Amino acid sequence: MKTALICGVSGQDGAYLAKLLLDKGYTVYGGSRDAQMSSFRNLERLGIRESVNLVSVSINDFRSVLQTLQKVKPDEVYNLAGQSSVGLSFEQPVETLESISIGTLNLLESIRFTNQPIRLYNAGSSECFGDTGTLSADENTPFRPRSPYGVAKAAAFWQLANYREAYQLHASTGILFNHESPLRPERFVTQKIVSAACRIANGSSEKLTLGNIDIARDWGWAPDYVEAMWLMLQRDVADDYVIATGKTHTLKDFIATVFDQAGLNYEDHVVSDPQFFRPTDIAEGHAYPAKAKLKLGWAAKHSMEEVARMMVDAALEQAPIRISVAQ
Repeated sequence: MKTALICGVSGQDGAYLAKLLLDKGYTVYGGSRDAQMSSFRNLERLGIRESVNLVSVSINDFRSVLQTLQKVKPDEVYNLAGQSSVGLSFEQPVETLESISIGTLNLLESIRFTNQPIRLYNAGSSECFGDTGTLSADENTPFRPRSPYGVAKAAAFWQLANYREAYQLHASTGILFNHESPLRPERFVTQKIVSAACRIANGSSEKLTLGNIDIARDWGWAPDYVEAMWLMLQRDVADDYVIATGKTHTLKDFIATVFDQAGLNYEDHVVSDPQFFRPTDIAEGHAYPAKAKLKLGWAAKHSMEEVARMMVDAALEQAPIRISVAQ
C-alpha cells in the first residue's frame, strides 16, 4: 500500500485526486495551511473527508514542509497548492509568486534533504505558454507568460526541471490546460456562468456581465486530468507532459452550451463589458497532448460540451427549485 501527500487537497483537483488514490488503495494525507480551520467542502461533497488524513502544512515554510515529509513518509507527493486564479494574480502578484514558486522550491529542497525516494508531481499550467496564436503548444513550446500566475508557474516548472537534472529527483510537471467540474469555486468564470444560468432559469431577472467572451480555451473535465497526474508518477522516468483535450472552443461557445442546457438563449442574458477585460490576456489557447497519449496512455474522455452540461446538471441538483433542462 502506497502513501500519498496531496498539498492543496481542499481544491478541485486535490479532492478528485484524493478520491482517485483512495479508490486505488492508497493511504492519503491531505495538506492544508490550517487543517483544523479549513472546511474541506470538496472532500465532503465527494464523501471522502473521513477517509483522508488531514495535516496542517504551509508550503511557504521550509521547516513546515520538511517536518510534514518526515512525519508522513510519503511515496508520492502531489503539489497542487498555491494561489490558483489567473485573474486574482493581477491583484495579488507577490502572494501568487511566493505561494507557487517558493512553495515548489521548499518541496523540492525538502525531498532532497530527506534523501527518500519520494516521487513529486507539480501542477504546471498552460498559462506558461502565453499567447501562441493558432499554434498548438506541446512540451517544447517556449514559455511567454502573460500574467503573474503564468510567471510563477513558469518559475516553478524550471525549478523542478533543474532539481530533476541536478539531483536525479523523480519530479514531473503536468502542464494542464483548463479543466473544470462542479467543484470549481464561483470566482472561476466557468462556474460563474453556470451559477448565473441556473439562477436565471429559476426566475432571476439578472444579467450576467463578463469580460471578453471571444477568448478561446481548451476545456476538459477535472476528474480525467487527475488520472494523468497519477500516471506520471507511475513511470520509471520522470518527465513533463501537456494535458489537454486537444480541442479549443471560445468562451462564447461554453456560455451558449451552458445556457442551452438550462433551457435559455444566452444572448438574452449575457453582457460583455470591456471594463472586466484583463490587463493582458491570452486570445487563444491550443494544445497538442500527443506525448501524454503515447507515453502515459492517457487521453481526455470528455468534451467541452459534456463538461458544460455536467456542471449545469450538478448545479441544478443543488438548486432549491428543479427546472426542466434541455435534452
